[in-house]
Amino acid sequence: MSSAPVPTIPSHSLLVFLLQLAVLLLLAMALGQLAARFKMPAIVGELLAGVIVGPSILSHVWPGFADWLLPKDPGQMHLLDAVGQVGVVLLVGITGMELKFDLVKRRRTTAVRVSLAGLLLPLGLGVGVGFLLPSSLMPAGTDPKVFSLFLGVAMCVTAIPVIAKTLIDMNLLHRDVGQLTLAAGVIDDVVGWFLLSIVSAMATAGLSTGTFATSVLYPVGVVLVAWLVGRPLVKAALRAAGRSASAAPTVAVAALIVLFGAAATQAMHLEAVFGAFVCGVLIGTSGELDREKLAPLRITTLSFLAPVFFATAGIRMDLTALTRPTVLATACVVLAIAILGKFVGAYIGAKLSGLGRWEGLALGAGMNSRGVIEVVVAMVGLQLGVLSAETYTIIILVAIVTSLMAPPVLRIAMARIDEHAEAEIALAEKRTPDLASPPPASV
Repeated sequence: MSSAPVPTIPSHSLLVFLLQLAVLLLLAMALGQLAARFKMPAIVGELLAGVIVGPSILSHVWPGFADWLLPKDPGQMHLLDAVGQVGVVLLVGITGMELKFDLVKRRRTTAVRVSLAGLLLPLGLGVGVGFLLPSSLMPAGTDPKVFSLFLGVAMCVTAIPVIAKTLIDMNLLHRDVGQLTLAAGVIDDVVGWFLLSIVSAMATAGLSTGTFATSVLYPVGVVLVAWLVGRPLVKAALRAAGRSASAAPTVAVAALIVLFGAAATQAMHLEAVFGAFVCGVLIGTSGELDREKLAPLRITTLSFLAPVFFATAGIRMDLTALTRPTVLATACVVLAIAILGKFVGAYIGAKLSGLGRWEGLALGAGMNSRGVIEVVVAMVGLQLGVLSAETYTIIILVAIVTSLMAPPVLRIAMARIDEHAEAEIALAEKRTPDLASPPPASV
């Protein structure tokens, strides 16, 4: 006896879903363009789109329409979440494809110092603050150690897309400080995704000696298998796709690689975005990628899927929580720690490399941008149940504020660094003969 076919989506649910997508995309596009016009990252406007239709504004202004557009039915919201998850997986994959590892090779000594100092200090401060926060801000049943580790990871990440866009807009990408900022940011990105996968595994499996070891070994195993086994397969697939004059095979193969990688790490409880990032790096470093053919995938992701994801991230913010003194005080403390940790850490790394104070300040400003990556980390924390609605809102605020801070502080610092003084960066590298690097090329 054959089983009955699975029912299709109900007509009303489809109507609501289509209108959700249309409304969120319209607002995200309009507010993203408005933010860009005022020299702000587009992500600020895209997040604001979700804030407007979420519990912060629309639920108070027009509760009837808000309940109709964003019903409390989990199944309805899961449809919207699914689109957002596809968007973030592809976005993270594209981020991995576009990382410039040649920058790290040219500036490896100074970049490693700046990156490690800019990682370890905010990581330690974030973990320490996590242990001191009121238990009322943690979801019930959350292990305080896991929560603290997760907060530390959220404090130490850096957003390469925001940094790169800021440097391009300010015509600073060709400068030594600009390239060093990107090189250190690449290292931050790689380590940040690695740490996120470890903490996510701990949140899923619980915190014990065995799970800690497994949480560390699994990501290491994923990277090794990806490099030894996945890399030749990726090269062969891209080479075959590249034989076509059309961009379609390359786009399809790249998307498939990222999606299969995301599925693999999700099955291992390491978070889908980690697999997407690793596969993106494999694609970008394969030597077989025609980047011009990836334009359709990049445009679709950045103009449609990613804005929808950021809008859905904004929906889950509840700014009314900031009216409570405890939440507001916590937000101020976490924001201060996030900014101080990155600036001081990057500054220490710059000084250890023999750079001046303005170079250190410029590096701190660039590394302080968290943007896209912070939003992804916050969404992962919310999905895992590590973050409450309040702490999620706080971390999203950190992403917005730090991204808004970067351009003006960079502009002030770079105005005080002349081309002659900037040559100290190259001199700092040449003090170690075996690490001497060729002059940077424009990106």
